[in-house]
Amino acid sequence: MTVTDDRTRLTGAYTLDPAHTRIGFVARHAMVTKVRGAFNDFTGTARIDGAHPEKSSVELTIKAESIDTRNADRDGHLRSNDFLDMAQYPEIAFRSTGVQATGDDTFDVTGDLTIKGVTRQVTVPFTYEGNATDPFGNSRIGLEGSTTINRQDFGITWNAALETGGFLVSDKITLEFEVSAVRQG
Repeated sequence: MTVTDDRTRLTGAYTLDPAHTRIGFVARHAMVTKVRGAFNDFTGTARIDGAHPEKSSVELTIKAESIDTRNADRDGHLRSNDFLDMAQYPEIAFRSTGVQATGDDTFDVTGDLTIKGVTRQVTVPFTYEGNATDPFGNSRIGLEGSTTINRQDFGITWNAALETGGFLVSDKITLEFEVSAVRQG
């Protein structure tokens, strides 16, 4: 079987499985360590055209209030106007504008990412991790990807200077996607 044949078998509509999908992020803290977090409440769909990946599409909506860094005080600050301002901007959204195959099992998904009311185009390189039928008869696919954004591009500018130089929170934020999607129908 060729790669194209394998991709063609994947054609269909998919829904992200929130119990087996992680939408996370990594930021530098105090210039010496990394803080990892995730968003726990989201919905997402994908329409995959295996024979013609450029016809595929993705939509993702994240509830900003679901941010979780395992620290209640930090999470509260991240939900505030200093960062996500979830009272005014309760959702983070991504809508693809293009998909391009870059290898046998790699794809660039380009789209509009909206955070705090600001929309910027980003590209997320993804790797297709495989497909399987789970014990409940669901056809699943796995994808992993990550990209780095500058939070200031989205109007998230709060920071605190450190006595030793530098800042408390990095401008560069790595977004991480570990996706399990279930075929619909």
